[in-house]
Amino acid sequence: MTIATTTSPVYPLTKEDRRFVGLHLVIAFSALVIGSLFGPLQALEHAGLDLYPSLERFGIQSYYQGLTLHGVLNALIWTTFFITGFLTLVVIRGLQRPLALPWLNRLGFWMMVVGLVAAAIPILLNKATVLYTFYPPMEANTWFYVGLTLVVVGSWIEGWGFYVTYWRWRKEHGTTRTPFIVLAALITMVLWQIATLGVAAEILGLLLPWSIGLADGVDPLLSRTFFWFTGHPLVYFWLLPAYVSWYGMLPKQVDGKLFSNSLARLAFWLFLILSTPLGFHHQFVDPGIPSGWKYIHSILTFSVFFPSLLTFFTVIASLEYGARKRGGTGRLAWIKALPWKNPSVTAQLLAGILFVFGGIGGLANASYNVNLVLHNTAWVPGHFHLTVGSAVTLSFVGIAFWLVPHLTRKPLWSPKTALVGVWTYFVGMLIFSNAMHTVGLLGAPRRTTLGLAPYVPPEWTGHLWRVGFGGTLMWIGLMTAVVVVAVTAFRSTRLPEGEYVDVPVAESIDDEQQVPVWLDRWMPWLVGAAVLIILAYGPQLIDKIGGMAPTSPPFTP
Repeated sequence: MTIATTTSPVYPLTKEDRRFVGLHLVIAFSALVIGSLFGPLQALEHAGLDLYPSLERFGIQSYYQGLTLHGVLNALIWTTFFITGFLTLVVIRGLQRPLALPWLNRLGFWMMVVGLVAAAIPILLNKATVLYTFYPPMEANTWFYVGLTLVVVGSWIEGWGFYVTYWRWRKEHGTTRTPFIVLAALITMVLWQIATLGVAAEILGLLLPWSIGLADGVDPLLSRTFFWFTGHPLVYFWLLPAYVSWYGMLPKQVDGKLFSNSLARLAFWLFLILSTPLGFHHQFVDPGIPSGWKYIHSILTFSVFFPSLLTFFTVIASLEYGARKRGGTGRLAWIKALPWKNPSVTAQLLAGILFVFGGIGGLANASYNVNLVLHNTAWVPGHFHLTVGSAVTLSFVGIAFWLVPHLTRKPLWSPKTALVGVWTYFVGMLIFSNAMHTVGLLGAPRRTTLGLAPYVPPEWTGHLWRVGFGGTLMWIGLMTAVVVVAVTAFRSTRLPEGEYVDVPVAESIDDEQQVPVWLDRWMPWLVGAAVLIILAYGPQLIDKIGGMAPTSPPFTP
């Protein structure tokens, strides 16, 4: 951990700022804990041990209700609250100034909280058991849709608070280059606000009127198209805050520097342009979408791998720079010189290792012919547990290992316990994801109770046992890490007067002020993103909206 004295010229967060960011983390980790409880239950069910009947006394009436809670709380609530809280700190620390309109950010936060409550109650009452994708014509209670809308709009409002703060900073600093971590945070929020236009159109234009009885039916194809307009760029909304840390903070934690400020900025701009117009690769088996458009989106999906390769190269180079400064030598032996005893660093390094496998699996999903084999099999949850479950969640936990001490002015409780939790989660994920990928290739379906199904062939059995074991191990590791974060937050021990855990902001090897001007300008990239989205989605959305057939009546699972 980096300990800095209070004489540092860096702008410190006020007590109100720390409390505000901390509230985000409290709700985020609460959602993670509750949602994660259902992870091992699902994994053990695949292994043949069904514990869901024992939960009926607590109101959990089915495997699918638990699966909905798991998906909504872990994939949507944990990520959104953590990201908005983390980026609040990044903007304040990066610009070295307070939020311009703190009341606006607080309005957004409390709107998200109200939305969370509104969506959670129907799920807990088994009136919104539609999974986190909520595909119609499965119908949820109206308040589920209202709640999700409030969470999204609240996050937009928090983003607007960032933009106003940045605009005022820009007016005062002329041609000064935007600090990288701030630019990356703002790009993340802009990507989110563009991407969520799809799910906003789906809920406000189709699902809400349908759920309150203003429409007799719904068009499932149009709804799915709107959802996947959001669904895949949602992955990058999860990932980019982890990249903010990998690029802009992790090098500092390993005593190094950011290898290339320009490459880092280029990667984020490319994610902004390329992340949204590729949703049809989730709809390869959907009728009603011409094969030519599926091909276009397949190519665009492969193209987004390019900024991922930039990230791989730049982050590895930054780590090597730091490791060699620490005495590392050799072509690969320098890896041993990294501070593996620092749980924050180790969590993010292991997250990156797991994400390599997730990225390779993503290329398979993007291939039209291969996707026909993998679609809706257990391969898919095996894949996204390597992305949101590893690259995102494990990185966020690693960030929390310094973020919570920074907010509370308390040292991290038991770094050794934190390391045990991180490594346990890593091993569990290796076992779980490998088993899910394998059984998926053997034809096991996703969203299906496999452990008690009468059609499970013998060759699945051993892999399903590994799913159960790996999933349980993951949960044990994650809960261990969460306990470390919780004890740190609520313990009474504080750092000595005059010391605090600093935000690890990395310098770049190249001078940030020498970054090309075109990598610090918004308009060309925003126009490029808008044009590509219009070209990739416009004709098909016009066709689908013009030929909308709201003929599917609702049914409640």
